[in-house]
Amino acid sequence: MNDITETPPDRLSIDPASPYYNAAALTRDVGIRFKGVEKTNVQEYCVSEGWIRVAAGAAKDRFGNPMTIKLTGTVEPYFRT
Repeated sequence: MNDITETPPDRLSIDPASPYYNAAALTRDVGIRFKGVEKTNVQEYCVSEGWIRVAAGAAKDRFGNPMTIKLTGTVEPYFRT
């Protein structure tokens, strides 16, 4: 998972505790287009399954992590840099 290509990973999370966390990909500043619209609040995405998780306002779970909502649709990740 540490190899860096010109294509972002199929699934990526910003949570270091997640098995889909990839620091090398995140340092390259991954951008997400969801249904053709730029999203800046994505916590996790999966291209092959067609979903993203976004923060649900300022709500937190009992561990202090942001509450998320899973949205389905076309996911297009890209490297900004």
